[in-house]
Amino acid sequence: MFLITCLGNPGKEYQFNRHNAGFLFADFLMQNNGFDDFKKKNNYCFSKGNLFGESVVILKPQTFMNLSGQAVTSAMSFFKIPIDKMIVIYDDISLPFGVTRIRQRGSAGGHNGLKNIEKELGTADYQRIKIGVGAPEVHGTLVNFVLGNFSEEQLKTFKEETFVQIEKSLELILHGNTAQAMSLFNGKNQSKD
Repeated sequence: MFLITCLGNPGKEYQFNRHNAGFLFADFLMQNNGFDDFKKKNNYCFSKGNLFGESVVILKPQTFMNLSGQAVTSAMSFFKIPIDKMIVIYDDISLPFGVTRIRQRGSAGGHNGLKNIEKELGTADYQRIKIGVGAPEVHGTLVNFVLGNFSEEQLKTFKEETFVQIEKSLELILHGNTAQAMSLFNGKNQSKD
């Protein structure tokens, strides 16, 4: 069983924020693959289903971004999922909008959700997929930027291109072909080449 952890903040006011790119992908993956509706348990929401022949739990922490690790460790313990079967999907301001990057491990890079996951797990050795959301044009407006909403056009691009591409990369990752997924999809911003 795999745990696909998608990061974001709970609550309708944050639903379409740039910081919620992970949650938006979680909803896309659940709906696109006939998974169960999300259910609340402890400090997270989860949806179970089958993805490319593998049993998968999609996780949406409900702790707010800065405490994401608490929900991750709780879910890993409950579902008995080892760290090598976990993939974290989250927003990244260092990548242009719509560009994705897959990593087998790495640093938090200033992302508070990852910082807390690494603190709770005691390691940065887990797979991750970054979703580029771009960076603010004016220096020093980072908080307002990540808590700002995507445009309708950006949400459309996510659903029709970026998220489709991430789903394709997950097929390879779930079957143990992360290196292939990295060579095919890193730095790409469209599902059709």
